Amino acid sequence: MKSLLSLRVNGRQRDDAVSGNLLLVDYLREVVGLTGTKIGCDGGECGLCTVLVDGKAQHACLTLAGSCDGASVETIESLSDGGRLNAIQRGFHEKLGAQCGFCTPGMVMAAEGLLRTNPDPDEATIRTEMASNICRCTGYVKIIEAVRFAADELKSETEAA
Repeated sequence: MKSLLSLRVNGRQRDDAVSGNLLLVDYLREVVGLTGTKIGCDGGECGLCTVLVDGKAQHACLTLAGSCDGASVETIESLSDGGRLNAIQRGFHEKLGAQCGFCTPGMVMAAEGLLRTNPDPDEATIRTEMASNICRCTGYVKIIEAVRFAADELKSETEAA
């Protein structure tokens, strides 16, 4: 049985008929066509599918699309502005936070959620908040440096404004 799902995806209003058991990750990839959100474990263990739902990081593989009715969902595709990387994406680039790159969209979205709620996290907070995202290629040092870089960049941008 299908029901009408009405939500904002990356700032655009969408109304789609979806089945009650459709996962948010499948909705984003198959219905909306946004493939930046990756599928990894399909069980909420790896964090590849992290998106923001009403500004909070959430695993899309554990979220029914229908539960997001009326919500705002942001994916990795929402972060750049006209091809210009945002502070977190720049941090991952500058600090070599992306190794093979497969986990990067989920890591970036988790960092985005963190920095929206805590713009100046210490290393322990970054480690705790990023713990739900797994990277098989690195020891996380570069990822932590990337998030710290982004926090410093955002702080500088705020002070300059």
